Amino acid sequence: MSTELESHTTTTWAYPEHVSEEPERVTEEAERRYATTQWKLVRRRFLRNRIAVVGGIVLVAFYLTAAFANFLAPYDADQRFDAAVYVPPQPVYLVDDGRVYPHILAQMSSVDPETLRRTYAPDPTRKIPIQFLVHGEPYHLLGLIPMDLHLYGVSDKNFGVFLFGTDRQGRDQLSRLLIGSQISLTIGLVGVLLSLLIGSVLGVSSGYFGGWVDDVIQRIIEVVRSFPAIPLWMALAAAFPPHWPALQVYFAISVVLSFIGWTWLARQLRGKVLALRDAEFVLATQLAGGSDMRVIFRHLLPEVSGHIIVVSTLAVPGMILAETALTFLGIGIRPPLVSWGTLLQDAQNIQTLAYFPWLLMPVVFIALAVLAFNFLGDGLRDATDPHSAIL
Repeated sequence: MSTELESHTTTTWAYPEHVSEEPERVTEEAERRYATTQWKLVRRRFLRNRIAVVGGIVLVAFYLTAAFANFLAPYDADQRFDAAVYVPPQPVYLVDDGRVYPHILAQMSSVDPETLRRTYAPDPTRKIPIQFLVHGEPYHLLGLIPMDLHLYGVSDKNFGVFLFGTDRQGRDQLSRLLIGSQISLTIGLVGVLLSLLIGSVLGVSSGYFGGWVDDVIQRIIEVVRSFPAIPLWMALAAAFPPHWPALQVYFAISVVLSFIGWTWLARQLRGKVLALRDAEFVLATQLAGGSDMRVIFRHLLPEVSGHIIVVSTLAVPGMILAETALTFLGIGIRPPLVSWGTLLQDAQNIQTLAYFPWLLMPVVFIALAVLAFNFLGDGLRDATDPHSAIL
């Protein structure tokens, strides 16, 4: 009798202990999950999107390369090699006779008597060693520090190392691509920054105030969007005085692109603010005596900041393509400045591309940058979506 009672008592006490630990564990996980801030949830969703992470890594590599382009490039963008016109990309050999010996082969040139086209063939008997951290053309690192040190090069001044070949004036194509990325990548950031500033203020103001303010802003947007993009760009770019220096034209192109590209953001933010202006936190601020500017800059703009970030990442590739198109048409960046658009302008001859296809290398860089921005923008859009199921 006592034995049965003890076993019954033991069983009765063991069962509640077993089931009481699991709900506590689940409750703690739920509390940690729902106590997580919004930005932590956004980061968690973003890191789960591998394509977006890869796009972000590619963009970081692009901008780091652009920042140190003068150091990474073996030559200056305008340095010419008269005896190396239209040299094809040179392969790099890392091993020689069983030892590590980075080198290239000297190029022997010959002229076709029929087409008068210069051709090159490697000379296996003349091996030119590649050296690292060599002194060359002076430049300013990050635009501030004067230097003349380059990542790699050759000691023999009669030869050059051309990993991406040369153009019609004997200029190293890789050096021009690296240095040209500084303008092509930064013009997108500058243009988008100005577009965000204009579009955010006007879009939020249009949705918040409504009435005649909304009507005026929306009519301005409709007028700007009614003009075809390329003719409008051409008209505004043609208004630049021809005596302006190249750097001033660069900033003028950025302003032109930003004044045209702010309308899309203003329309989207107007729709979001229309849904938020009657929210409880806005009414509470108004009842507490907060001014309209405080409501806009302290409450509405932070509320739509996630959408602004996503739209900005998707807008940068459009700015890059716009600069490339303008420069390709001859109304954008002008020499001596170098951008991906100017490189494509030099390669627009179809007959030239048939013999020298490496001049189309800027297309690869532009495509990679645009795809990376799109992948990053899509990932941020999914991460900032409050209804996303990825936690």
